Amino acid sequence: MDVNLEKESTMIKERIIIGFILLALVAFPTTLLAVPSGKSITWEDGDQGVVKFEGREHAEKGYICESCHRSLFQEKKGAAKMTMALLNQGKFCGACHNGNIAFSTSNPKKCHECHKTRNKHHDKKNKHHD
Repeated sequence: MDVNLEKESTMIKERIIIGFILLALVAFPTTLLAVPSGKSITWEDGDQGVVKFEGREHAEKGYICESCHRSLFQEKKGAAKMTMALLNQGKFCGACHNGNIAFSTSNPKKCHECHKTRNKHHDKKNKHHD
């Protein structure tokens, strides 16, 4: 096969792949984010107060679902049995929140970033919120 023809064929394939990726980004932008824009996940059943995960903040930094799921978290509700001890050992959120990539889970000045004051009138647990 002619070398130029082979290069041209490769370039066409690359453009098609890039086109599909761009189409997916335009057609399904919220499915590619860590948690869809404007959504959060709240855990209220632990002994550390209400813990809130803001998908928007993580997505703005370029993280997508696969950045954490499957490698750090299973995609099954309730499967992650997180404790501060495990986070401080680099498990779950602690894999990135180690003081190098993001603020450390063991930094007492940063607790409020994730741990919120418990709201007595709000009884939903582990729910997605708008």
